[in-house]
Amino acid sequence: MILGLNKYDDISRLLRDIETEYHYTCGLTGKAALNERVREALRQVPRHAFVPSAMKPFAYDNNPLPIGHGQTISQPYIVALMSDLLETQEDHVVLEIGTGCGYQAAVLSRLVSKVYTIEIIPTLGNEANERLQRLGYTNIEMRIGDGYNGWEEHAPFDGIIGTAAASDLPPPLLQQLKPGGRMVIPVGLPHARQDLILLVKEEDGSITERDILPVAFVPFIRSH
Repeated sequence: MILGLNKYDDISRLLRDIETEYHYTCGLTGKAALNERVREALRQVPRHAFVPSAMKPFAYDNNPLPIGHGQTISQPYIVALMSDLLETQEDHVVLEIGTGCGYQAAVLSRLVSKVYTIEIIPTLGNEANERLQRLGYTNIEMRIGDGYNGWEEHAPFDGIIGTAAASDLPPPLLQQLKPGGRMVIPVGLPHARQDLILLVKEEDGSITERDILPVAFVPFIRSH
């Protein structure tokens, strides 16, 4: 059973903050209100369980937080928006590139049948895997590796989400996206402009691409 929220919980306030940001950015995102399925997923996942002890008092602020190894847990609004843009269904299988602390994977796990997630930093990935298992997320499978190459043996995916900024769109990920599938990923260089990109693979295999809004993510790390 998923562990419940504790005294650090202020999820109602966080959800109001996310709704406010949805309102301010709807002209860019096309999303005027938070999807109800995503809202419920955010309510179910205890964000305080995914941040370092020193950060727990700030777990339900609408801000990114450091999690060690030069990485961050994403701003809850961005987690909500990226999850929303995937337009998931309960029977979907999705791939996440960049497990980090496991929070985004946990949110996705409440929306879909199966989440595959890849983390390139071994210590971070192993900690996330132990945390997800301890909290009871049984439909998440993770591995240590280079997310640029995706996870071919489990492809094609209904959705792919990237939680680090790539300098270009990884061709293997586009290939592993199912026709009709969606990919949401930040693209850009560190300390320069980054944009959150939504890609949709049409039934004929063609890709349509849409810039959603400017973002700031940690850079995509390659194994080489």
